Amino acid sequence: MQYIVLLQVVLGALMVFGILLQHRASGLSATFGGGGASSYVQRRGAEQFLYQASVALSVAFFALTILDWYV
Repeated sequence: MQYIVLLQVVLGALMVFGILLQHRASGLSATFGGGGASSYVQRRGAEQFLYQASVALSVAFFALTILDWYV
């Protein structure tokens, strides 16, 4: 039971680190509608790896949370 919580802490830290490493060049003006809808983001190389790793880590974190709930 304790190893699940420890693994959740490690996955959570890795998720935060991976999400913070992703670069989004939108700025504050795009947050409030000034960015324009015509931009298309295509990920390549390391950026694609970070995105896919973040998605996989979040799925694993969610699965561990459900597992911890039932155990």
